Amino acid sequence: MSVFFNKEENKIVLSTAKTEYIIEILRNRFLGHVYYGRKERGYEPVYEYKLSSFTPYYEDFYEFQPDVASTEYSFFGNGDFRCTSLKLRNGNGNSVTSFEYKCHRIFNGREPIDRMPFAEAGEGDETLEITLWDRVSECELKLYYTVFEDCDVISRHMKLTNSGKCPVYIEKCMSLQCDLRGDNWDMITLCGTYFRERMYSRAPMQPGNRSIFSRRGASSHHFNPFMGLCRHETEEESGECYGFNFVYSGNFLGEAELVAENGCRVQLGLGGENFGWKLSPGETFESPEAVMTYSDDGIGGMSRNFHKFTRDRILPEEIFENRPVVLNTWEAVGFNIDEKILLEFAGKASAYGMDMLVVDDGWFGAREHDRAGLGDWWENPAKFKDGLKAFAQRVKKTGMKFGIWIEPEMVNPDSELFRAHPEWTLRCPGRENMLSRSQLVLDMSNPCVVDYLKESFEKVFGDVPLDYIKWDMNRHLSQVGSDYLPADRQNETAHRYMLGTYDLYRWFKKRFPKVMIENCSGGGGRYDLGMMKYSHQIWTSDCTDPVWRTRIQYGSTLPYPVSTMSCHVSHPGNSVQELEYRYTVAVNGMLGYEMNILTMEENVLNKIPGQIERYRRYEKLIKNGEYFRLLNPCESNYCSYYFTDSERKVFLLTFVQLAADCEPSKIALKIRGASPLAVYTDKLSGKSYTGQELNEGITVETTASEERFCRMWELVKNE
Repeated sequence: MSVFFNKEENKIVLSTAKTEYIIEILRNRFLGHVYYGRKERGYEPVYEYKLSSFTPYYEDFYEFQPDVASTEYSFFGNGDFRCTSLKLRNGNGNSVTSFEYKCHRIFNGREPIDRMPFAEAGEGDETLEITLWDRVSECELKLYYTVFEDCDVISRHMKLTNSGKCPVYIEKCMSLQCDLRGDNWDMITLCGTYFRERMYSRAPMQPGNRSIFSRRGASSHHFNPFMGLCRHETEEESGECYGFNFVYSGNFLGEAELVAENGCRVQLGLGGENFGWKLSPGETFESPEAVMTYSDDGIGGMSRNFHKFTRDRILPEEIFENRPVVLNTWEAVGFNIDEKILLEFAGKASAYGMDMLVVDDGWFGAREHDRAGLGDWWENPAKFKDGLKAFAQRVKKTGMKFGIWIEPEMVNPDSELFRAHPEWTLRCPGRENMLSRSQLVLDMSNPCVVDYLKESFEKVFGDVPLDYIKWDMNRHLSQVGSDYLPADRQNETAHRYMLGTYDLYRWFKKRFPKVMIENCSGGGGRYDLGMMKYSHQIWTSDCTDPVWRTRIQYGSTLPYPVSTMSCHVSHPGNSVQELEYRYTVAVNGMLGYEMNILTMEENVLNKIPGQIERYRRYEKLIKNGEYFRLLNPCESNYCSYYFTDSERKVFLLTFVQLAADCEPSKIALKIRGASPLAVYTDKLSGKSYTGQELNEGITVETTASEERFCRMWELVKNE
């Protein structure tokens, strides 16, 4: 039993394998947050009442002062001056609410969330539903907690129903609130920009509010929805660490607010300038899902909890026995799609051990460049004289699978679609359209737009033997107005955009169940759990420079398993050493290639089959193994990490030096979990090590040479 109600103490306990989360129902009115942390602790947590000057309180319950209370969910305007979870504008015009406990229930499985991605419940997973009521607005609020016991993860979302006679307006709606005790916290975030996504950042919390957010209509390159809170003394493999993430791909707000006497409040959900929702009488609004985890095994323990959760509860079931090693055409030919050349690509790629040809942008409509054609989803007859189906069949005769690029959410003004339906784009009356990459954004809140896209892709792909789709999104949302929605619902456009986009993803999954989807948004601009629900992997970044890619991939592994990272070897020139360096970086994820194999020298190409053969040996371990980080490339000149299986029989260890050292040094790469008395043999070099030697560390000597330097060890326990 993972959810238990202690009736005598009026407490609800949520238990995972290693953690507990405790709620106390205070005087059958308010939800007090008692504890979240280690299950084995040697003491029983109790709710701590706090009293403070200048804080409002209830006359009949003066011990409960909202501004200093640890609560499960907080409400704007009712005495809590910290960041609050829910802000409603009532029918009477003010924004004061006070929801009080009504009842709760515990049930097996989980509550689905309409039209949005959510984690799948496994056998034994349970859900707590708590119902609250605000008598003035006559709104009912339900809080959901689903316990994924074996992952040490708890998910949260809310559902608000207007049972009154007047509409209310939701102005802020957080899916998760967690009040943490103490003030010695560091905040870990993944920030950056296009080409430099998910850069690791860790800084001490100071009194006040620190936030991550997106106002771009996508989770964005700039702030990933993940947040970590850890103690000052926490290290990679020791100390307390909490992780929080959002199963959503649009605008979001994450807050951590430190008030000296009250600890640190963490929130994640919909808020800020880019969200609003009119809730008419009888209507219900559901928030996206947020997830949280705790580990006392440091940042790495937090990561491994999230990795298991994402693999087991979020990602789609695998379609192929092995992830295909793709050859993408973009870096080689750009928009110059020529089926004769592409068939030569397919034949040669097959001969060198690759699995799939992916035809990138330029195959459809009048798409000779990025200024025309988006929205016109039919094959260009000048480029495919016998049609796309015949071309795909010819690719498959070479032994390759067939994949193709799409960007459904965008339109060029120079397109048949825009000329017929300019009202199908996001726009505001009287405002000049603003372009980005010569594109406008389709109004995905409009069901007619989503239906058009379904019909278009049915016509163009319905009889094509597709294996793979690369789904791109190359601009963010500006002038977010909808001709489809009335004036009093314009603030809903951005969220309804995501609901329409998710509807289209679900249609693709149902219509093409054997087709693998790789998500992309100018690389890593929608690298989130919402997209991972529908796509097996995500193009990690448009940046394939191995030095920066190492940093991007390092940050990505904090909340996400490496099986979600699409990592291509590109631009090796005619250097075998450069090819190996780029390959070593790329096999920290799912391998692919992006290069013109028709013009490369044979001595370089001849190395690729051996690389792919090694990757196939590693793939299962990379995809499903436990991941340990050793050296942080955002804090040093090196990166190191390893994968291992649950029985610690195999260790795949990697070291990458990002630049030449002025003074070479020796670094010990310590491997946890190796049996001290056992012997492990490196299949790449033939050298053997005892488990004790691995525990103490394999020594690698850095180089002052300008040449790229990297090493891998495939350490297998001798039986």
